[in-house]
Amino acid sequence: MSNYQPLPIEFISGSGVWLYDTQGQRYLDALSGIAVCGLGHAHTAVQEAISDQAGKLIHTSNLYHIPLQEKLAEKLVQHSGMDKVFFGNSGAEANEAAIKLARLYASSKNMLNPVIVVMDKSFHGRTLATLSATGNPKIQKGFDPLVGGFKHIPYNNIDALNALPHENATIVAVMVEPILGEGGVVLPDVGYLTAIRKFCDDHACLMMVDEIQTGLCRTGKWFAFQHEAIMPDVITLAKALGNGVPIGACLAKGKSAELFQPGSHGSTFGGNPLASRAALAVIEVLESQLLDQRAAQLGNRLLEGFKRTLHDVPGIKEIRGRGLMLGIELEQDASDLAALALKEKLLINITAGNVIRLLPPLIMSDAEADQMVTILSGVIKTCCI
Repeated sequence: MSNYQPLPIEFISGSGVWLYDTQGQRYLDALSGIAVCGLGHAHTAVQEAISDQAGKLIHTSNLYHIPLQEKLAEKLVQHSGMDKVFFGNSGAEANEAAIKLARLYASSKNMLNPVIVVMDKSFHGRTLATLSATGNPKIQKGFDPLVGGFKHIPYNNIDALNALPHENATIVAVMVEPILGEGGVVLPDVGYLTAIRKFCDDHACLMMVDEIQTGLCRTGKWFAFQHEAIMPDVITLAKALGNGVPIGACLAKGKSAELFQPGSHGSTFGGNPLASRAALAVIEVLESQLLDQRAAQLGNRLLEGFKRTLHDVPGIKEIRGRGLMLGIELEQDASDLAALALKEKLLINITAGNVIRLLPPLIMSDAEADQMVTILSGVIKTCCI
C-alpha cells in the first residue's frame, strides 16, 4: 500500500555508521533507522546473538516461562528503577500497554470517565488509541472517531497543566515525551518533568514517560528522565532496544506494576527468545562501552561543530539537542533537504516541516562526527545562502 514516500535508494548492507547501496556506494547514516540502530549496522555482538539464538529457539509464546525475557526484564529494571516489565513488539504497543495501565488504575479507584493528559505536538504511535493520544491533527485526519479520554495541552507549559484543577478528579495520568521527537526535537525547560512529577504526586495520578525515541543512552543518560531527579510510574521503550529486531517494553513501578493480571493484557510475540536475546546483547554493549557517556560527548562535539560552522548562515532559527538527539531548525520549509543530503551520501530526516533531525549511532567515531558536520553544513549552506 502507498503508506510511504521512500527516497530513491536501496541499501543492501551496512557496517557501523555506514550503509551501502546496490552500486556499492556508502552513505553516512545520521538517522539510525529513526533512532533504532543505536549500535549501528551489523554490530558483531547483536549479529552473533541473533544467529546463535535462531539456531536454538526463536519462539515458544508466553504460555511458558522465557528465561531470556526474565533476564532482560531484570536488566531494564536495574537501569530504570522500575519494578516490572511487559514486553510487546513496538513503541505503539508499549504505549498501548501504558494507556491500558492508566485505565486499570482508574478502575481500581472507581473513577468514571478517566482522562489522560497528553501534549500538543507529541507522537505516541499509529494504533487508534496511541494516535488519539498523539498531539498532531494532521496524522489524525480521517480516523474519526478517535478514542476518547485524552486531554491535550501545550508542551513545556506547566501552567497549562496546573490550570486543570476542575478536572483533577478525573485525571488518571500525564503522558509525556521528555524531548519531543517527531514534534521537532524540542527540549523542555529544566524542571518541567519535575513539575509534572509534583502534579502527579499532588493529585494521585500516574506519570507516564514515553522514552521510545529518547531511551537507552540516546540523550547521554540511560533514560532522558534521568536528567532530572525524578522517578516516573510508567516508562515505555522500543526502537533502540533491539537494534532493529522488533521489541517494545512497558515498565512500571509501585501500584501501576501490579495492575496487569493474567488475561488483562498480552502479546503473542512479545519478549520471545529471539527478540529478548537481541535486546540483551544491545544492553550488554551499552553497559560495557559506557555508551551513555559516549553519547553525551559526541552530542557536545556535534552541537559545537554545527554552531561553529553555521553561526553566520541566514535562515537558521536554532541548533539544539541533548546527547545524540539533535535538531537544526530552519526558518523555511526543509522538506527537500533529505534528498539534497542523500546526493552528498548523508542520511538525515526532516520532522515538523522545518527541523533537520539527527539521530546517529552511538558507536560513531569523532572523525565520523566531524564528517557529518562538514557534509550537512555544506548542504544547509547550499539551501540557505
